[in-house]
Amino acid sequence: MQSPLPVREGVNATRLRLPDEGPWTTAMDYMMHRWGHIDPQGIEDRFDAGEIVGEGGVALDRATRLEDHTFIWYYRSLPPETRIPVEISILHQDDHLLVVDKPHFLPTTPGGTYIQESALVRLRNQLNLPDLIPMHRLDRMTAGVLLLSTNPETRGNYQVLFEKRQVQKEYECVSAAEPAAGRPAVDFPVVVRNRMTKSRSYLLAEVIEGEPNAETRIERLETFDGGTSAGAAGTRAPGIPAAGTAAETHPARLARYRLEPHSGKTHQLRVHMASLGLGIVNDSFYPDLLNKAPDDYSKPLQLLARGIRFVDPISKKPVEYRSGLHLSEATQTLR
Repeated sequence: MQSPLPVREGVNATRLRLPDEGPWTTAMDYMMHRWGHIDPQGIEDRFDAGEIVGEGGVALDRATRLEDHTFIWYYRSLPPETRIPVEISILHQDDHLLVVDKPHFLPTTPGGTYIQESALVRLRNQLNLPDLIPMHRLDRMTAGVLLLSTNPETRGNYQVLFEKRQVQKEYECVSAAEPAAGRPAVDFPVVVRNRMTKSRSYLLAEVIEGEPNAETRIERLETFDGGTSAGAAGTRAPGIPAAGTAAETHPARLARYRLEPHSGKTHQLRVHMASLGLGIVNDSFYPDLLNKAPDDYSKPLQLLARGIRFVDPISKKPVEYRSGLHLSEATQTLR
C-alpha cells in the first residue's frame, strides 16, 4: 500500500494497522494503549498538529474514531545515532539501477537501532533519491555488491528476476583450509543441500529434517597461512555447545572459498560453511553463538558478495557487477 506521506530524511513513514474492534473508541486511544507509556504528550501533540494521517493523507485528530481508518501513517521520532565508520562505494548508476559496494557492519535497510545508519537511508540522503529501494539484502556483517532500484516504473522488471531466480550471485569467504580434527574431509567442489528455517524470535537459522530448500556450491580457491589473532569477538554464550571448529583462534591454514547460492535463505552461506566444519572467520553466530559484544571494526566477518550477474530486463543485455572490496584476512596473510 502506497504511503500518503513522502520519505523524510531518507526514512519512510511508519504504517500502523488499527484493530477492527477493541476497548478503544478513537485512533488516539489505541496509540496511547500501544505507546502512551513512552510519550503520551508527544502522541497528543502529533494528533493536534495533524501529523498522523489515514488513507488518502487525511489528517486525524483526537476524536477520529477507531473504525474510520484501517491504516494510519506517521513519522517516527529518530534517536541520535553514532555514525558507523565505513563508507559506501558506488559501482554503477543509471536511470533504473544503483549498484554499490556495501561495507561490513552497515545494515542494508533500517531496523532496530540502525535507522539513519543503514545503506538505504544513507544513499537516499546522499544522492537525493527518495524512491530508492533495495532489490535484495545483505546481512549487516556481510559486505559486497548490492542492487537498488532508482525508478518505481521499472522496479517490477528487476523484482521478477529475483523472484524467478534469474540472478546469479557469487560470494567469497575465508575459513579454515580443512575441517577441525574429528570432522570428515571435504572433497571440493561440494554442493550442500538441506532444509533451513529461521523464526523471527530466534537469532539463529536452523537445519531441520525435510525436503531441501537451500543449496550452495562451494569451491576452495586457494590456501594460505593463518594468523593467531582472535577469529571472533566475545565469548561463547552460556549453554551453547561447541560445534567442532575453533571460533576464538585462527587455524594454522586458511583458505579462500567461492560460494554460489542457488537459494536465498537467511544466513544460508554461514550455516552451510559451518556444517562442513569450516565456520567463516569472525562469525559470531556459527558454529558457536557468542555473547553480544560491541562491533570490532578490525575483525569483520570474512564474507563478501563478490559479484552478481543477470540479463538486464531493460537493455536485454547480460550484465555483471563485481565488488572492489577484499577480505581482510586474505589480503593480510596471503603468501
